[in-house]
Amino acid sequence: MAELVPATPQLLRRVSAGAVLEYLRAAAAVTVTDVMAATGLTRATTIAVCEDLVRRGWVLERENQREFGGYQKGRPARRFELNERAGVVLGMDIGYAKVTVVVSDLRGKTVGRASRPFQAGDVGSRERIAFIDGVAMAALRSAVAAPDQVLAVCAGVAAPVDRHGDVVATQKFWGLFDLGLRPALKEARGWTVLVENDANLAALGERWQGAAAGIDDVVVILASERLGSGIVEGGRLVHGTRGSAGELAYLDLVDGVGDTYGIAHLARTWAAEALAGSAPTTLRALKPGRVEAEQVFAAAADGDAVAQDILDRLADRMARVVGTVATFLNPELVVIGGGVANSAHVLLGPITARLCNFTATPARVAVSPLGDSIVTVGAVRCALDYVEKHSLDLELAPPAEA
Repeated sequence: MAELVPATPQLLRRVSAGAVLEYLRAAAAVTVTDVMAATGLTRATTIAVCEDLVRRGWVLERENQREFGGYQKGRPARRFELNERAGVVLGMDIGYAKVTVVVSDLRGKTVGRASRPFQAGDVGSRERIAFIDGVAMAALRSAVAAPDQVLAVCAGVAAPVDRHGDVVATQKFWGLFDLGLRPALKEARGWTVLVENDANLAALGERWQGAAAGIDDVVVILASERLGSGIVEGGRLVHGTRGSAGELAYLDLVDGVGDTYGIAHLARTWAAEALAGSAPTTLRALKPGRVEAEQVFAAAADGDAVAQDILDRLADRMARVVGTVATFLNPELVVIGGGVANSAHVLLGPITARLCNFTATPARVAVSPLGDSIVTVGAVRCALDYVEKHSLDLELAPPAEA
């Protein structure tokens, strides 16, 4: 049984400050009464917390309600607003072939971004860390932000990550992401770095800004090149004992699936196989050597028989995948995410129609609107959650001179 942490005054102050900042992140200038209603704090506590956050630079006090054009009688209500540029957070998507870094203000608005291709297996950890750091600095330059303004970093990796933020490198491929990124960037930049599985971050991002907003039981499947999933149950992210909850290696044993290749990979592979044959198809008119999933789906919509066959095979396969997830976990919603999501809407109808063949508890299926930014959106959310939880322990950089 987990040891209970005593509710000390210091802990209560941190929790209260975090609750106020979380509310202000999604709100405009608000009154003390608004904050009380949203957080459940007493008036005295709310005022004390807001004044403390103002002193620390997290919150700005705006003109009172009377000056703003509100109440005309009695004591004017004080109004507070998040200082959204008090600092920034970084959300990283560290893939095998590309690194993307997003800079966000404290409301979660993207203010800078950089993305560069990279082959993880070509160099060692030191070179990869230097490359990641270079992408981060490019993103900060695009945001006109300095390294000392970074309050937290969250990096998503394509490997299991346990509850402590350690990569579980029980397979060679996963070992490519066991870089020692946290101590390296702490030493080089002074940054606090959180590491999380990319599919888990996709689930956080989807619940925040995607198709799963407000849904407490959801599975998000990253489905482009390889299949992996993040699980939210009862509103909480599920890690498992060693960070492997959501890993889909069991699909090797599922009839009609047999591996974890994703939609984009299979559409490209099956199109290449079809083009090697003699069947007539409009796909032959495309650039030879590489036909992408969106081109297959477009050809299918135009009536191309070869493309329609590929779409049908993909729908059957994904219905089996979603069916096993629905049977094991019984989520309300399964979201198909990743870069392929931009063109995968065409699969929703065929997948849904087949689901009852593979599970007695079919879930609703949706496609993520976040595209290939789904991991960085979740990474930003994870970093913001850290900042709000530890706001009283963090020091803000002095504002830059105009």
